[in-house]
Amino acid sequence: MFEMTALQAAGVWSGLLILVLIVLSVHVVQTRRRQRVILGDGADQAMIVAARRFGNAAEYTPVAIGALVLLALLGWQPWVVHLIGGAFFLGRVIHPLGLAFGKGPPPARVIGMTLTWLPLLAAAGLLIACPLIGLTPG
Repeated sequence: MFEMTALQAAGVWSGLLILVLIVLSVHVVQTRRRQRVILGDGADQAMIVAARRFGNAAEYTPVAIGALVLLALLGWQPWVVHLIGGAFFLGRVIHPLGLAFGKGPPPARVIGMTLTWLPLLAAAGLLIACPLIGLTPG
C-alpha cells in the first residue's frame, strides 16, 4: 500500500470532503429546479431539507479541513490524520442521509453528528495540547 505523509493524508481527506460538498450542492440545485424555487427555500419542505443538508456540511467541513492541515503541519503521524479525517468524512456522508428521513433524530442523523463532533473534539484536544502541555506528535 502507498504510504502517505500526514500532509498528504490531510489532502486526501480534504479532497473527499470537498467532493461531499459538491454532491450536496448539486442536490440543492436539482431540488431548486424540481420544486421551482429560485431564491431561499420557498417554504418547501424538500428545499429546506436539501439546503440544510448542504448548509450543515458547509458549516463543519472548513473547520475539519483546517484542523487536519494543522495536525499534519504540527507533525502528527499520518494514522492520526487518517483516523480523524476518516471518521469526520464518514459522519459527513451519514448525516445527510438522516436528514432526508422525516422529523426527529433518526439513527443516521445521530451517528452522523457523533462522527462529526468526536473527530473535531479530538483534533481540538491535540491542537490545544501541543503548545499548552507540551504534548509532542509522533
